[in-house]
Amino acid sequence: MLRTFRAVLALAACIFPARATPQQPRPLPPPPDSGTIGVFLDCQTYIGCDPDHARREIPFVNWMRDRQDADVHVLVTAQETGGGGYETTLTFIGLRRFADQADTLRHVSRNTDTDAEIRDEVTRLLKLGLTRFLLQTAVAPRLSLTYRAPNEGAQLVASPEADPWEFWTFRIRAGGYLSGERQQSSRSFNGSLGANRTTEGFKIDFGVYGSASREAYTLSDSSEYVSSSESYSANLLGAWSLGDHWSVGGTVSASRSTYSNLDLGIFGGPAIEYDIFPYDESTRQKLTVMYSVELAYFNYAEITVTGRMEETRPRHQLQVGVQVQQPWGQVYGAVSGTQYFYDLSVHRIDTFAGFTLRIFRGLELNVFGSFARIKDQFGLPAEGLSDEEILLQRRALETDYRYSTNFSLSYRFGSKFANVVNPRMGGGSGVIIMF
Repeated sequence: MLRTFRAVLALAACIFPARATPQQPRPLPPPPDSGTIGVFLDCQTYIGCDPDHARREIPFVNWMRDRQDADVHVLVTAQETGGGGYETTLTFIGLRRFADQADTLRHVSRNTDTDAEIRDEVTRLLKLGLTRFLLQTAVAPRLSLTYRAPNEGAQLVASPEADPWEFWTFRIRAGGYLSGERQQSSRSFNGSLGANRTTEGFKIDFGVYGSASREAYTLSDSSEYVSSSESYSANLLGAWSLGDHWSVGGTVSASRSTYSNLDLGIFGGPAIEYDIFPYDESTRQKLTVMYSVELAYFNYAEITVTGRMEETRPRHQLQVGVQVQQPWGQVYGAVSGTQYFYDLSVHRIDTFAGFTLRIFRGLELNVFGSFARIKDQFGLPAEGLSDEEILLQRRALETDYRYSTNFSLSYRFGSKFANVVNPRMGGGSGVIIMF
């Protein structure tokens, strides 16, 4: 044991060599002025919103742990843009002495921007948005504004003439994993290809996805059991804008899935959507109703319980979705119903809902649940599944419902300030040596 401990010390000395002179600790920033504002940063997205970074870069405000103690509530939300970037919205909500003041700032990132670049830009906007509130405090005389001139010839707003890609963006991704031990091994590979063009009047989105996996087990009688699955899909969406609330379009998709006993499935048809709120408010609130009619073609890998190897069925779908992000929390959910015209009793209803609610100071409730009523499993194979396929969940099982739920209740108490950032011994990196 002593030898092992000495070896660990020697390895640490090699990895972290001693410095010739001791490093002076970085001085802590001075505490915020008592005449400054209290800010509650409410990150309802991970795009550019980093509380620790904000505390380091903006030490001249008091960061509050609860909204009830703050003078300004900053609500940060985001949504993906057509080019693959993100539009991050910062809503500044005045509280207490600033109750009649509010502001909104937005940052649009490019699909090539790194997380650090987006984070720095969002932090810059956070500083600018807080300025109007700080100007009314004792901190105002110590504030200054700087200006960074653009590069010569830089164009702030893209136009089709200045964009050689004409708003088209492309995505390519590939990945996989390998793992194993003496009596089992597994491997999986997946990849996707996508193309998108989004303007104010029209959006087109195309994507292809595929995955394949294989697992092998050596059983107690020395025999080997191999389980494999494949899933491939292609999707095409086109949508036209009809004002602030309406849009029309259509979809076409194709898929193959060993899990669903599907050699080839082709689905497509027109759709129409209405948003009760204007589309430009979608980062904060949206309530959409969409109706579509499709023609569905199925070609099966094995003969089904209805004695078919292929069939074509018309169907329609109604979907209602809601998402609200407000200072008191967020609510989201959707209900989707699909029905086949040849037999109206053949249908499926999928629903999910969740919310985060700040009940009162420090107390937060998180709830999520989903439920599906399944009455359209006419594509199940006629031959029963093996015990191995059931245990490994490689094939769809007969059922008429499916559900899941989770919830949590958290309560925080103690100091109302959250100014200090200390990442020491926080984990997430370094060398772990076990003996």
